[in-house]
Amino acid sequence: MTVNPKPGLVDPLSAGPHPDMNAFMFIDSALSLEPYFKACASAGATYTADDLTGLFQKIRSVGVEAERTMFAATNGVNTHKGAVFSLGILVTAAAYHAQQPAQTLTAIVQAMLKGLTANDFSGLDTKDPATLTAGEREYLTYGIKGIRGEAEAGYPTVMTVALPALQRSHGTINQRLLDTLMAIVQATVDTNLVKRARDPHVVDWVHEQAQRYFELGGSRTEAGMAFLRELNQIFVTRHYSLGGSADLLILTIFLGLEMQLLA
Repeated sequence: MTVNPKPGLVDPLSAGPHPDMNAFMFIDSALSLEPYFKACASAGATYTADDLTGLFQKIRSVGVEAERTMFAATNGVNTHKGAVFSLGILVTAAAYHAQQPAQTLTAIVQAMLKGLTANDFSGLDTKDPATLTAGEREYLTYGIKGIRGEAEAGYPTVMTVALPALQRSHGTINQRLLDTLMAIVQATVDTNLVKRARDPHVVDWVHEQAQRYFELGGSRTEAGMAFLRELNQIFVTRHYSLGGSADLLILTIFLGLEMQLLA
C-alpha cells in the first residue's frame, strides 16, 4: 500500500484513477480480512483429503463472506476482491504445503483449482449479460481468462517472473517493489487495464511502457522515476488501472516474506 508512485493505483500520495478510494480505506479493508486469511491458513493446515479441489471449495464459500466483510468496511468500494480470491488461495496452499512439503506450492495450487475456468466459464453465452462479472465479460469478448486462468496454472507470473525479479532487485523496499511491480506489468495481461481501456491492444502499449522504464534504469535512476511519475499522470488522465498487476504484487510480497526475501 505504501509503495509509490504506482501507475494506475492508490498510494499514500495519490488516489490515482480511483477517486473513490484512499490509503486509509485500504488499511481498513485489509484489517477487516484478517479473520478470513486466518481461516484460510487453518483450512490448509488441517485438510486431509486427497482431492484438493475440495479444499478450494471450502475456502471459496468463506471468501464470499469475506467479500461482504470487505464491502462493509469500505462502504461498498472494491478494494481487495482480487486479494480475497488469490491471496486466500496462496495462504491456504502455503499452509497445506507446510504439512505436505513433498508437493510444490505450484502443484498444490494447480490441484486445488483443477477445472476452474472450464467450470466458471461454462454456459456464459446463455447468461443474462447484465449479470456477467467483468472477468466473464472479458472472457466472452476477448477470450481472456484473467486471474482465473493465472490461478489455475499455479500463478506462473508470480513464480517465474515476479519472484525472480524480487530476488534480483536492489535498493530500498520501495525501489525493489516498484521494479517488481513493473516486471509484472511487462509480463501480464492486466484485465483491469483492458476493462478500463475497453481495448485489449492497450496491453501491448503498457508492456512497451514497462520496457521503457527498465531501459531508463528503473527505480534506482532519476530518469526511471521521472518516467514512472509521468506514466502515473497518463493513467490518471485516461482513467487506467493496474489492479490486476497489484494483486499479483500482493502475492509476490506474501511469498517473498515467506521466503525471507524481504527484510
